[in-house]
Amino acid sequence: MSHISEEEFLKTYDAGEFERPSVTVDMLVFTIRSGEQENYRKLAQPELGLLLIRRGGHPFLGQWALPGGFVSMQESLEEAARRELQTETGLDDIYLEQLYTWGDVDRDPRTRVISCSYMSLVDSSELQLQAGDDASEASWFRVEQRLIEEKRHIHERGRVTERRLQLILTHETEQLSAVVETMDQVEGRVRSSSIRLLDVQGIAFDHARIIHYALERLRSKIEYTDIAFNLMPEKFTLTALQKVYEIISGKKLLAAAFRRKMADWVLETGEYTSSAGHRPSRLYRLNPERETL
Repeated sequence: MSHISEEEFLKTYDAGEFERPSVTVDMLVFTIRSGEQENYRKLAQPELGLLLIRRGGHPFLGQWALPGGFVSMQESLEEAARRELQTETGLDDIYLEQLYTWGDVDRDPRTRVISCSYMSLVDSSELQLQAGDDASEASWFRVEQRLIEEKRHIHERGRVTERRLQLILTHETEQLSAVVETMDQVEGRVRSSSIRLLDVQGIAFDHARIIHYALERLRSKIEYTDIAFNLMPEKFTLTALQKVYEIISGKKLLAAAFRRKMADWVLETGEYTSSAGHRPSRLYRLNPERETL
């Protein structure tokens, strides 16, 4: 074939020579929302929320899933992600970061489907959800992850860490769950990891696996990027920012150490909160010189 030009080659190329898997996009949209107020003496505690849609068609009719859909031949992956997100939830013009590509052979009962997942962190206070397309409902779910068991093995060739966790997603009276098993293995310079679903209740496809992966990535990224600031309004208090870091990391942080860590990341606005009944607090904003996203 080397004796013909590329143009001639493309004219006679048979695109049907190889099987074509379908390609989809799935979006993980995280936010920080106010939880339920325990009593009138205590303020509602913020919590991590994840946007899910209730499927309005088969497969997994009536179950909850990540917003997403099929990529057309005339659009890029990100274009498809933004189109599907706007169509299924009404959200538009928000930051999306490509997360991971999922390609297990049997992950979709319809056909061979490869999915590219995207992650976004947004301030939900100014967003209005609107279900549409093949989604019958769009809602924010509270996200929790509980460690069930952890085992560490050291052998002559390396080490293995096995963890079993429970993922819990809650919206009003509805609760979804999954038990996730992870294995991280190091042998010399080779590192490998796997994620396996052991039990899933109410979460469509392999989306519980994708959610678990996104949570692990989010915890890692807040340590060295400004990604957490996407969850904040333009102006915020350091106490509110610290609470976001604690929610994502799952760790209680010392206020003094956190303020030192954030010293170069934030700038004072010269303004204060004006909440009735509470002492005014300084308002800050992200230092544009430290933006990493």
